[in-house]
Amino acid sequence: MSPFKTSASTAGATAVSDRVMPSVNLMPPEIAEAAKFRRFQLAMGAAVAGAVVIVGALYVHAHSGVSSAQTELDSAKAQQTALQGQLSKLQSVQDVYNRVASQQAMLSQAMSSEIRWSYYLNDLSLKVPDNVWMNSITASEGGSSTTPGATPSPLTTPSIGTITFTGSAFTHDDVATWLDVLAKERGFDSAYFTNSTEVHPPGAKKTFFNFTSSANLTDAAESGRYAPKAGS
Repeated sequence: MSPFKTSASTAGATAVSDRVMPSVNLMPPEIAEAAKFRRFQLAMGAAVAGAVVIVGALYVHAHSGVSSAQTELDSAKAQQTALQGQLSKLQSVQDVYNRVASQQAMLSQAMSSEIRWSYYLNDLSLKVPDNVWMNSITASEGGSSTTPGATPSPLTTPSIGTITFTGSAFTHDDVATWLDVLAKERGFDSAYFTNSTEVHPPGAKKTFFNFTSSANLTDAAESGRYAPKAGS
């Protein structure tokens, strides 16, 4: 056989094999549509089943959350009831505290301006100069007092009362020393004397001076022991 003929035969066979064969669909259109519809039904059923599963899972989760929240709410109510019962038992204690606070407020109001005269008299008895002795002491609380004939100064410390001493001294200098003692006493202000009279007792070798001295009382003289404490 000639090589040329062989090549020609091979080329012809290749051309025949490369040629597209015609396709003939012998299935009726109704059957194809029915198969297509069944596939659609199956897909929709799968989608519905998936949706049901998702909704069921969400329902179970929500129900679990509601149940947990209800349990916590019931526990909180039970705890509140228990605490309310304890509070009711302690109400009598709170009533006692309220009465004590009320009485303390009344005591502070009534005794806020207390002056402890026993402390003052004891302190002054230790400070009286050697050449001075007291004959009487008079104290009054409330109102203001200034030196007789003196004009009140805006720099004067407000007075809550006065204390007056009558006594005797050997000299005017001793009276001045006594006034210095009064001026240094805490809560005393504007110490002064209203008179100092020389006296000659019959048969006495020495004369002495009878005097009257006074001092204004300031709020520093108050004890403060019944005043409310800062921050209370």
